[in-house]
Amino acid sequence: MSTAITADALGTAAPVLSFSPVVLSVPGRPVDLHVRVSAPATGTSLPVILLSHGHGPSHHLSSLNGYAPLANFWAAHGFVVVQPTHLTSRTLTALVADAPGAPDFWRSRAEDMTHVLDRLEAIENAVPQLAGRIDPTRVAVAGHSLGGFTAALLLGAGLTDPGTGNLVHLLEPRIKAGVLLAPPGRGGDVFNGPMAEQWPVIGAVDFSTMTAPTLVVTGDKDDPRHFTDMGPDWHADPYTLAPGPKTLLTLFDAEHGLGGIAGYDAAETTDENPERVAALARLTAAYLRSRLHPGDNAWQTAQEALAIAPHPAGRVESK
Repeated sequence: MSTAITADALGTAAPVLSFSPVVLSVPGRPVDLHVRVSAPATGTSLPVILLSHGHGPSHHLSSLNGYAPLANFWAAHGFVVVQPTHLTSRTLTALVADAPGAPDFWRSRAEDMTHVLDRLEAIENAVPQLAGRIDPTRVAVAGHSLGGFTAALLLGAGLTDPGTGNLVHLLEPRIKAGVLLAPPGRGGDVFNGPMAEQWPVIGAVDFSTMTAPTLVVTGDKDDPRHFTDMGPDWHADPYTLAPGPKTLLTLFDAEHGLGGIAGYDAAETTDENPERVAALARLTAAYLRSRLHPGDNAWQTAQEALAIAPHPAGRVESK
């Protein structure tokens, strides 16, 4: 894609301040909530992106220490990125293995983001040089893989609790838009892979109530056979099954790591591709900028650049 056109739309990258951990004591949580905050060194009225990590094979990338390729880019282009370490993190396994909600901690993961928003001013004041620079009315959520599942719940998707059979909604109205990166798809008859019985909550989601504006990002080589035999289209379900406004970005030749978004030089990523990661970072930043700043043309400019690129990173469709 045309880097120049998209970069112009996003403006010049700023130096990034990254501060961790900010520690929040949460009553009833088996361990304190630790978050990393990344922000541009300059600027005011900064929008916030809550970033929910996945549940990958690495020990530390599934924590506040992961996803630097996205967090740093987003922060450099005007966002304050807040990354919690969820209770599913491998860094906490020995401490929380027997805690209520284990092993998926689906409710706790979503509640982590609500706790962050409840205490956003305290987080802002805890980070040097950040006090007074956040706009708490402009908040988005992003998540990769299991983090995409968490983000979908916060954006309005319903869930039938496998333990009780009750329908649960964890919509967070302070969140205005979202980005789901390689998220899980539907349950039902297609939820027939070998991992489906171990993670029934993944198939218990209902996207029909997820009304918030959302960008769903999938890889056309992302094979979810451990959950379903549907193929890569399963990851597009949050776009296909949810009402608009929704946008689908399909990245060409991308697998579940989407080129390596979980960390710099993540050789475990089956499709490691720095150019793909860079394109994804630019496109998601442009989408969220335009969603959180109505009238901003960054997303329109980014789509136009993608459409005319001689070797596009992917394709976009919307409804």
